[in-house]
Amino acid sequence: MALLLRKVWGSVLTRSGSTSSSGSRSIRSSSDLGEDPNSSMGAFDLIPTDVFMQILRLLGPREAARSSLVCRAWRALVADNRLWIFFLQNGKEPWDCVVFAETHLRGGSPYLTYYGHTPQLSFMRIYAQRAVIPGSVIVDGGSGYCKFGWSKYSSPSGRSATFLEFGNIESPMYARLHHFFSTIYTRMRVKPSSQPIIVIIPICHCDVFQGKVMREIGVEIVGQGALKLTGFLRELMQQRNMNFESLYTVRTIKEKLCYVAVDYDAELRKDTQALCQIPGEGLFTLSKERFQTGEILFQPQMGGVRAMGLHRAVALCMDHCFNAEIVSDDGWYKTVVLAGGTSCLPGLPERLEKELHKILPPSMSEGVKVLPPPYGVDSAWFGAKIVSNVSTFIDAWCMTKKRFRQKFRRNTSGRTW
Repeated sequence: MALLLRKVWGSVLTRSGSTSSSGSRSIRSSSDLGEDPNSSMGAFDLIPTDVFMQILRLLGPREAARSSLVCRAWRALVADNRLWIFFLQNGKEPWDCVVFAETHLRGGSPYLTYYGHTPQLSFMRIYAQRAVIPGSVIVDGGSGYCKFGWSKYSSPSGRSATFLEFGNIESPMYARLHHFFSTIYTRMRVKPSSQPIIVIIPICHCDVFQGKVMREIGVEIVGQGALKLTGFLRELMQQRNMNFESLYTVRTIKEKLCYVAVDYDAELRKDTQALCQIPGEGLFTLSKERFQTGEILFQPQMGGVRAMGLHRAVALCMDHCFNAEIVSDDGWYKTVVLAGGTSCLPGLPERLEKELHKILPPSMSEGVKVLPPPYGVDSAWFGAKIVSNVSTFIDAWCMTKKRFRQKFRRNTSGRTW
């Protein structure tokens, strides 16, 4: 660092000698960064601010932080948000994810801060806090695939077929869940008590915090996951006397051929036949089954399920959010971002958006848009990754085992299990 500054200083002296008479030289002043006018960097005041900032960028975050210990003027210069935004933009995490996390997830309640007043942030402090956040174990226990890995990784490090290996975890049993998590921890070679753990798991047919979250924020459970769709496709194939070895074969066919019809009635009149070659199984031909499989998301009765359709559940969530009056602007709940393996079915975003515009009143349907999963089947895992890397993760989001047990006892006191 000293060598670099000496070279720059020599260049500045040479340039200042040739331009001092013309008065065209730009000299850094204490008012440039809003620091104390009485503080000074001595002869380094002659270095233009943009040149000094470029030097700090080349040094990197560690050396730049050490430079802040030189004096008060250097500390004010190093603490400039522009410098640390540059370091964060060139880090491993996407910059838009960092901004969203640090402005809306710091308090642990995103819906309370989404349109609230955002305090002035020190990105130097944020960078330092994010650097020491411990790695978390993220387990996305989808009913189709389980994705797991460390929060510091760029993507999940392992995957497994959830139902084929662990059974149905949509309606969880303690023994099944215990086997599920112990297997994941063994594969990751980690002790559950040694670091934070984030779990994403579909839990159907039960209340969420005794219904409080439903009323305040808008949470509805449909009970139609990847396992239900795969099972329905199996029934359709069996009706046509199609032979297959296992549910894994059916799932593979679903992923390759199935889609969601934007207009179901119109799709019935089309020729939708398609072929799928499964190694070791042979050639399979599907026609109407391709879009009938995904149709049970909107017409559950087709699959013998007594539940509301996906579009009605989302509309009900929007109504809950509208009535909650969390913020004056009602646009915050009108963007629907899909996540999970089933949400990757082609045509689902378009169909859901179309159905929402049909059933919602004009005052609520205007501006509604449905976005496909931004990270494909791993979108839920990446969402947990964003949360686990926020600078206030430990204090705002984590709960110790002791505190969890105490809270669980309070919530279940007086109830019979």
